[in-house]
Amino acid sequence: MPKQGYIIIRGIVQGVGFRPFVYARAIAHGIKGTVCNTGSEVQVYAWGDNFDDFLNDLKTGPPLSVIDSVEVHTQSGDPPDTFSILKSHDGIRSGLIPPDIAICADCVRDIYTPGGRYEEYFATSCVNCGPRYSIIRSLPYDRERTAMDMFPPCPGCSDEYSDPSGRRHHAQTIACHECGPELVLYSGTGEVVRDNSLIQKAAGLLDQGNIIAIRGIGGFHIACIGDMTTELKKRLNRNEQPFAIMARKEWILNNTLISPDEEKILDSDISPIVILDKREPDALEHISNLHTIGCMVPYTGLHHLLFSHLFAPFLIMTSANAPGYPMITTYPEALSRLTGVVDYYLTHTRDIINRCDDSVIRKGAIIRLSRGFAPKRTKIFLGDSAILGTGPELNSTVTLYTKGFCITSPHIGNVRNPGTYAYLKETTKCLQNLMQPDIRIIAHDLHPQFLSTRYAKELGEETGAHLVPVQHHEAHIAATFHDECIGIAIDGVGYGSDGTIWGGEIFQGAAPCYTRIGHLMPVLMPGGDLAATWPERMLYGILPDEVTSSLLLSRGWTYQDLSILEKQVSKRFNTAITSSTGRVLDAAAALLGICRKKTYDGEPAMKLESFAYGVSPESWNIPLTRIGQAEVLDTPALLKKARDLYMKHPEEPKIIQKTAASLQYNLARGIAMIASNAAASSGLQTIALSGGVAYNEMIRETIRKNVKNNGFNLHINHDMPFGDGCISFGQCVFAGKKELL
Repeated sequence: MPKQGYIIIRGIVQGVGFRPFVYARAIAHGIKGTVCNTGSEVQVYAWGDNFDDFLNDLKTGPPLSVIDSVEVHTQSGDPPDTFSILKSHDGIRSGLIPPDIAICADCVRDIYTPGGRYEEYFATSCVNCGPRYSIIRSLPYDRERTAMDMFPPCPGCSDEYSDPSGRRHHAQTIACHECGPELVLYSGTGEVVRDNSLIQKAAGLLDQGNIIAIRGIGGFHIACIGDMTTELKKRLNRNEQPFAIMARKEWILNNTLISPDEEKILDSDISPIVILDKREPDALEHISNLHTIGCMVPYTGLHHLLFSHLFAPFLIMTSANAPGYPMITTYPEALSRLTGVVDYYLTHTRDIINRCDDSVIRKGAIIRLSRGFAPKRTKIFLGDSAILGTGPELNSTVTLYTKGFCITSPHIGNVRNPGTYAYLKETTKCLQNLMQPDIRIIAHDLHPQFLSTRYAKELGEETGAHLVPVQHHEAHIAATFHDECIGIAIDGVGYGSDGTIWGGEIFQGAAPCYTRIGHLMPVLMPGGDLAATWPERMLYGILPDEVTSSLLLSRGWTYQDLSILEKQVSKRFNTAITSSTGRVLDAAAALLGICRKKTYDGEPAMKLESFAYGVSPESWNIPLTRIGQAEVLDTPALLKKARDLYMKHPEEPKIIQKTAASLQYNLARGIAMIASNAAASSGLQTIALSGGVAYNEMIRETIRKNVKNNGFNLHINHDMPFGDGCISFGQCVFAGKKELL
């Protein structure tokens, strides 16, 4: 008698070609029955002598799937005559749609196959590639619930959709020239440009020096050839900010020091921007005046076709939105915001339902969690109540916990402006729509004035959910390590539980119970955020003496401006207190004349790191002291040491580079020393590291080496950003652990 069973498969099984995969394996094993999507599950009724082999195949799943569990239940009744795919219906929401991913090699071959159905078609995709999150409206994942519902398939696409032997069997994004989205090229003033090959036309315009806004999977980019970089920076008023590029693989290999691991992620189906060390640190300074450059390869059919007609080896490919603002997704919005910036607009007729920026990675660390990575699903048990983490203020994400999984959104941006605040709400509603949780707990940043905190309170009033405030740096550690540890959180700023601005913190404990057992020396931050923009103010806040005053006067400060600064510090008027690691690095960059004004996020610290690239540092004495029960690194003493070296040799670049390297190196040694001392005292073996300063390679690796040499383990969560993109996840972990107490 043939074996039979009712099989339930849970996980990321929507939008990954699971039903056609099940169908193909059923036919191969002579199985009769049915397969159906139900929300976040695949349900299979199966009869056949080869049932066990069929079941084993199902446990592997198609390439994009993530299987949480495969349950087999007994069933009764007679089998149908065949195996068939049933129409989807709604059900349990424990899985998720996968992120948007790059076009696969098979589809790239299709667009270059002469006479083929997909020859030179920009939106070619199959079950193994293409947009997912950016086009979905709701689950289950079927064409009518995506942006593809506006494009009924032609007979040719319908035949492939129904063909069990092809990789477009039940591919919801299947489309071709006959039935799919179309490209449209507009002039800078909005007139339609006619041409037999719009992609070839656009490539020619780029080669001629035009700047073009190009609509991709998750929003608009601005593209131009390298020779137009200075002009683009002028138009965008981003004269110092590095640009990312999209380049042919050969160019990247020849111009960067790419490692095998970096090459693997560059070529992956995520296809992020990978921050790479330049082969010549001073090369391409008009694109990036750092020792690094952000590179990505073409990841859509449109990009591949554009480069096939392009003479230039690479394109500047930067997000069209202003830094910290959400991606521009529609042509009318692009026309409104980019008039005078771009010369042409290359767009398409498929709606972008959920905007999504490019992900960014450096040395294996996620800087921006977005396309290819997010929505990111993390298995963790935090209780039975659904939890929402609304994130911080800068570089924000939101995280939703439900049914044993945290779902972290793509990068949202800086939630201090109305556009990004609206996007925060939009993203939260999207995740709620997909997962349909009954949110009972809302975790938010401790800072009472953040818009993300305000949103949490509004939602709490609407839903009756319980609010859990979470200190910013404790969220960093909760996102990094879930058991008891010594935690290092080093970043720019975060509201501390004592009302001061934290940012160089060492904790002991596990969520939700942490003790602050170490930190950097609290120093003055004259003017608050003004000191972050003008880091020479931060320098004076840390070293408010005659030497610093003389240095500022020699750089063009007026006696009047300096007098105001001195009075502000002496009287503590509008002067915050901070233990921020980032502000110490800002002050060092200002001291050494590397960056006197911040024009983009993280600029002083990034330039300081780049300036010291390849230079061997000196070991200094590490000045430690105690404030109360906490061990404290005396950062003014470190900065004074750097100032003494600089003032002796202000015109010698090599000495300045050595000083820059040594300041970062000894700052990291001091942080590692406090953490190691705490680990030795507590008997804990794990030291966790998080915070945006950890992206600094010298600081991170110095901490790692010193922690290891002291006999402890350094733990970093490489599945989440080191920076504030992990905070919403950490908030959920903190609130969930608190609920479980």
